[in-house]
Order: sequence, then C-alpha cells, then structure tokens
Amino acid sequence: MRAELAEQLAQVRASRARIVEAADAERRRMERNLHDGAQQRLVNLAFIVARIRGRAASELAGDLDEAAAELRGILDEVREIARGLHPAILSEAGLGAALVSLADRSPVPVTVRGGVAGRLPEPVEQAAYFAAAEAAANALKHAAPDRLTVSVGLTGGVLRLSVGDDGRGGADPSAGTGLLGLADRAAALGGRLTVDSPAGRGTTVTVELPVTTAGS
Repeated sequence: MRAELAEQLAQVRASRARIVEAADAERRRMERNLHDGAQQRLVNLAFIVARIRGRAASELAGDLDEAAAELRGILDEVREIARGLHPAILSEAGLGAALVSLADRSPVPVTVRGGVAGRLPEPVEQAAYFAAAEAAANALKHAAPDRLTVSVGLTGGVLRLSVGDDGRGGADPSAGTGLLGLADRAAALGGRLTVDSPAGRGTTVTVELPVTTAGS
C-alpha cells in the first residue's frame, strides 16, 4: 500500500513538473516572438522617425520629437514585458547574472550575496529567478523597504535562495496569487517556499529546490 502511494505521489510530482516545463517553454517562445518581432519592428520604426526628423520642416519637429519619445517609451515597455516573461540573460548567462541584472533594475539598493558555480538545471534556475523577482516586486509594492538582500547558495544538492527586505512586514502569502503560484512551482520540483514576515521587522521569502531531481 505504501509503495503504491509513493508511486502515485511520484507520478503526480512528475506530472506537475511537466506542466511547469511546458509553461516555461511557452514563456520562452513568447519572449523570442517579442524580441524578434514586435521589439525589432519598434526599433526600426524609431530609426525611420529619426531619419524623417532630420529632413522635416521646423514646424513638424515638435510632433516628430513627441513621436520618437512615445516610441522609446513603448519599446521600454515591450522590453520589460519580455524580461518578465523570460529574461534572456537567464538563458544566456545563468541564475547569478540574472539576479545581478534584477538588482541593477531595482529602484532601491539590492545586495546579492553568495552564488552558484556553473549552470543549474533550467527548471531550477527559472523557479529560483521568478521567486526572487516576485518577492522583490511584492516588497517594493507593499512593504516600502529601504533596501533588499538576495542570498543564494547550493548545499547538499539543494539550491536555497532568499529575498529579505527591511520593510513593514506582516505579509500574508495567502492574500495574493503570486507567491502561491511560486509555492506550487517549487512543490512541482520537489522543493518548497516559505515566508517569514513578523510585523514591523521585514519579510524574508525563501525557496529551496533540489537540484539533482529537478525536472525528473
């Protein structure tokens, strides 16, 4: 009976992992489409507007400058959407570089501590990155922190990543779908996500992911 239950649990976990992999593959496809399609066309359009601006009569200059500024804004938004779907740096350079890039884009100071040598299985890198991104976004939106700290390390075949802030604390992970979705993703890979958020003492979101069994 126990063997049958263990087999059923293993099958459920494998099924959930396949669902996560399929969703990640779709994210990558959409990111490539945005990068190679809409984003590139916007860049080309911006060059066209710039050329017209160089030859236009003075009475059109203001309108063309406004159009160019609007194009730059749209292009920035498309790039941000593509990065949110699946940051190219994650695929190209791995988790460490992606976390540094995430920190560089933060409106408050972010310290990245620790690291991982080499590359990890793709599902692990993606789950860890999106956990960091979601935790940071939640902190900035709800906790009014002065700074964030991202810590990452690999011990005993388990990747452990935590995002801590010095904000107001008192976070309720059941109140939104973001962290719940990340908890489901971690569970699908045989890991777990925890939230420690005492009122007035900041919040720490931690994800632990087994590396050896990820995606198996």
